[in-house]
Amino acid sequence: MCRAGQQSDPYKADDDRISSAAFATLLEDSAEELYESAPCGYLSTLMDGTIAKINATLLNWLGLEREAVVGRMRFSDLLTVGGKLYHETHFAPLLRMQGEISGIALDIKQTGGGRMPVLVSSVVKHGSTGEPQLTRTTFFDARDRRAYEEELLRGRKAAEEARKQAEADRARLQDALAVLQQSLLPDTLPPIPGVETAAYYHTADPDRLGGDFYDVFSIDGERFGFFLGDVCGKGPQAAAVTSLTRYTLRAAALHDPDPVSALTTLNKALHERYAASGDPRYCTAIFGILEPDPETGQVGLRLASGGHPPVIVVRADGTAGFLPTSGGLLVGVLPSARFATATTALAPGDSVLVYTDGITEARTGEDRTSLYGDEALLTFAAGHAGKPASALIEALTGLLNSFGDGLDDDTALLALGVPAPDLQTRNSR
Repeated sequence: MCRAGQQSDPYKADDDRISSAAFATLLEDSAEELYESAPCGYLSTLMDGTIAKINATLLNWLGLEREAVVGRMRFSDLLTVGGKLYHETHFAPLLRMQGEISGIALDIKQTGGGRMPVLVSSVVKHGSTGEPQLTRTTFFDARDRRAYEEELLRGRKAAEEARKQAEADRARLQDALAVLQQSLLPDTLPPIPGVETAAYYHTADPDRLGGDFYDVFSIDGERFGFFLGDVCGKGPQAAAVTSLTRYTLRAAALHDPDPVSALTTLNKALHERYAASGDPRYCTAIFGILEPDPETGQVGLRLASGGHPPVIVVRADGTAGFLPTSGGLLVGVLPSARFATATTALAPGDSVLVYTDGITEARTGEDRTSLYGDEALLTFAAGHAGKPASALIEALTGLLNSFGDGLDDDTALLALGVPAPDLQTRNSR
């Protein structure tokens, strides 16, 4: 009964009657119709696999008539060759042991030679006394899923091929960079009478060209020049500056072997070449001259520094110290620059270590926040006093390796030593 002022809605009543009628019609579907027209395939087989019952959906997928299947074919006859093999070796044994099996991916044969991917689930029906009577099996259309899996597989394969190609490209790039990097360094160090030489170059990033450099060369057979430095930046631009620097210093030393003159020439070349373009390039550098004295066995050392870390002199008696060269300006920044100079004499058993700041700025400690530092390097070098230059470089190489990922900058090392009286002169790189 409606309240005062309200009227019933005849359209709503009609909708309710229609909905009820449709629902009643749905409930009138027979079990047989639901079985035959189900969206999945149904199959019942005897325990030997003979097909006893099959629904219209599965017959339609197979493209077969019921008379050709029921009582005439077995479950395995519906499968492809690979499916039959899997059925005999895995599917059937597991079903006998467990009484049920689900979600198995198989392919069924279709009339005309096609195949259709399906997901199969089976359960064994038992009698009142527990004996197995028949097997009920459902088939779900897996064509969309198979297509998705194949597309996913193609995507993974393409990604894997792309990864392998990228790795191969990177390996080729690293090989090319290694060759180019090596071309910027001397192949070997020349023999120097009464002096042993050794060097090492650590590349922090194999994907980028470094800017550290060094060289040792003869000036006139009695005097020998050496230099070591660090170009600002990385990559091809740094490599170009490194190449210009090496050849400029070599040419300058042959014209005038004075260390300050050599660095002055380099400063002028870098400034004129890069400053005018608005992209100034500069470097730090040590340039030195060695003058062996065959009569005394000592080696005179004169050097100049342009903003480079100080050279370490290690004496045969176990002491070590920095050769002071503070105040030298970076090479290439200004049209004219002041360079610090220093001199010393190396006696038998003494050595000098020249290095770039990659080693002193290596990050140490568990949190990688502390720098190794100049004093630690000085102490380390002093611990190898009296040893050949090659032994000092070998020890420093081990030190660099111990830094692990804390060493994130290129490092060049050059050791020049006067052998102790009981050691033969050796030259190595």
